[in-house]
Amino acid sequence: MGYSLHYYDLVLLCIAASLGLGAGIGYATAIALEISIAVLGLVALGFIVHALFVNGPVDQPEELTDEVDIEEVPQVLSPVESAD
Repeated sequence: MGYSLHYYDLVLLCIAASLGLGAGIGYATAIALEISIAVLGLVALGFIVHALFVNGPVDQPEELTDEVDIEEVPQVLSPVESAD
Protein backbone atom coordinates (compact mmCIF):
# COMPACT_ATOMS: atom_id res chain seq x y z
CA MET A 1 0.00 0.00 0.00
CA GLY A 2 1.68 3.17 -1.18
CA TYR A 3 1.27 6.66 0.10
CA SER A 4 0.52 9.58 -2.18
CA LEU A 5 0.89 13.25 -1.40
CA HIS A 6 -2.33 15.20 -1.05
CA TYR A 7 -3.00 18.93 -1.08
CA TYR A 8 -2.66 19.39 2.67
CA ASP A 9 0.58 17.42 2.75
CA LEU A 10 1.97 19.84 0.19
CA VAL A 11 0.71 22.82 2.20
CA LEU A 12 2.58 21.59 5.27
CA LEU A 13 5.68 21.06 3.17
CA CYS A 14 5.43 24.58 1.73
CA ILE A 15 5.04 26.11 5.19
CA ALA A 16 8.13 24.32 6.47
CA ALA A 17 10.08 25.12 3.31
CA SER A 18 9.26 28.83 3.41
CA LEU A 19 10.27 29.17 7.06
CA GLY A 20 13.41 27.10 6.47
CA LEU A 21 14.28 29.22 3.47
CA GLY A 22 13.83 32.33 5.61
CA ALA A 23 16.28 30.96 8.16
CA GLY A 24 18.71 29.98 5.42
CA ILE A 25 18.59 33.40 3.83
CA GLY A 26 19.06 35.02 7.24
CA TYR A 27 22.16 32.99 7.99
CA ALA A 28 23.71 33.01 4.50
CA THR A 29 23.21 36.64 3.50
CA ALA A 30 23.53 40.10 4.99
CA ILE A 31 19.75 40.26 5.49
CA ALA A 32 18.86 40.11 9.19
CA LEU A 33 17.56 36.74 10.36
CA GLU A 34 14.49 38.33 11.96
CA ILE A 35 13.56 40.14 8.75
CA SER A 36 13.97 37.12 6.47
CA ILE A 37 11.97 34.84 8.75
CA ALA A 38 9.24 37.47 9.15
CA VAL A 39 8.91 38.03 5.39
CA LEU A 40 8.85 34.36 4.53
CA GLY A 41 6.57 33.81 7.54
CA LEU A 42 4.05 35.96 5.68
CA VAL A 43 4.45 33.59 2.72
CA ALA A 44 3.76 30.67 5.09
CA LEU A 45 0.72 32.54 6.38
CA GLY A 46 -0.50 32.84 2.79
CA PHE A 47 -0.30 29.06 2.41
CA ILE A 48 -2.27 28.61 5.64
CA VAL A 49 -4.97 31.08 4.60
CA HIS A 50 -5.32 29.40 1.22
CA ALA A 51 -5.62 25.95 2.81
CA LEU A 52 -8.24 27.09 5.31
CA PHE A 53 -10.39 29.55 3.41
CA VAL A 54 -9.85 29.16 -0.34
CA ASN A 55 -9.46 25.40 -0.61
CA GLY A 56 -11.02 24.31 2.67
CA PRO A 57 -11.46 20.72 3.79
CA VAL A 58 -15.18 20.67 2.88
CA ASP A 59 -16.83 21.22 -0.48
CA GLN A 60 -20.07 22.82 0.71
CA PRO A 61 -20.99 24.52 4.01
CA GLU A 62 -23.90 22.10 4.31
CA GLU A 63 -21.40 19.28 4.92
CA LEU A 64 -20.56 20.89 8.27
CA THR A 65 -24.06 20.15 9.58
CA ASP A 66 -24.08 16.43 8.72
CA GLU A 67 -24.45 14.25 11.79
CA VAL A 68 -22.02 11.40 12.30
CA ASP A 69 -23.09 8.06 13.73
CA ILE A 70 -21.16 6.93 16.80
CA GLU A 71 -20.02 3.84 14.89
CA GLU A 72 -18.24 6.07 12.35
CA VAL A 73 -16.11 7.84 14.97
CA PRO A 74 -12.65 6.29 15.45
CA GLN A 75 -12.32 4.66 18.87
CA VAL A 76 -9.39 6.83 19.91
CA LEU A 77 -11.53 9.95 19.43
CA SER A 78 -14.74 8.60 20.91
CA PRO A 79 -15.52 9.61 24.49
CA VAL A 80 -18.15 6.86 24.64
CA GLU A 81 -17.18 3.35 25.67
CA SER A 82 -18.08 0.71 23.10
CA ALA A 83 -20.22 -2.28 24.04
CA ASP A 84 -17.78 -4.72 22.40
